Amino acid sequence: MSSEQLAWEMTLETNLGNFYLPLYYQDKDAGRETAWDYVADDPALPRLLIIGDSISRGYTLAVRHQLQGKFNVHRAPANCGSTVTGLKQVNVWLGNGKWDIILWNFGIHDRKTGPAVYRQNLETLLQRLQHTGSKVIWARTTPAPPGKNSEGFTEAQCGQLNGIADEVMQAGKVPEVDLYSLLKPRLAELQLPNNVHFRETGYQLMGEKVAAAVQEIVLPPRDSPIKN
Repeated sequence: MSSEQLAWEMTLETNLGNFYLPLYYQDKDAGRETAWDYVADDPALPRLLIIGDSISRGYTLAVRHQLQGKFNVHRAPANCGSTVTGLKQVNVWLGNGKWDIILWNFGIHDRKTGPAVYRQNLETLLQRLQHTGSKVIWARTTPAPPGKNSEGFTEAQCGQLNGIADEVMQAGKVPEVDLYSLLKPRLAELQLPNNVHFRETGYQLMGEKVAAAVQEIVLPPRDSPIKN
């Protein structure tokens, strides 16, 4: 194991927590590919960082497969949770590397965050991400399931979160990947019953959508410096 990979594994141990870390080890012991696998960068390719909760974790591998040979696709070493957690941990997630594109979302875990606080947190996080010099893309929050779900996430909450985020991203001139509209007409087919999470077919569809959006971004030449 290289020193870089060892450092990554130690970062995961520190940040994945008591729920996700055992699951990660189970997958690795079984030889299964995971969203948090160490990525050995090809220096000729641009670097993409995905920040988000378990929904984004679900589509990370699909994005990685779609962009193989085109981008080095990384994800933050955590289930990123709410904007409150983001404000505390964003520097850890950004690490010491330079990112060409950052795709991000905070939504479902902010369902009980006050609207004004959610807006302010998004604006603060956006400023931090843009300060890196990276191109930033926002992923709209995915729909709530009809009826009850274990997270207590409602369509009204989803609409409010997306409305606030849309305004923040438009003001910041940040392009959006509309995963909400992509999934909404097909929830019965793609979403797990009474659950905010999705079947593998749903994550594959999201991954394809995200990968297409990433490839539409015009990047500077690879020798251009990027601040961090």
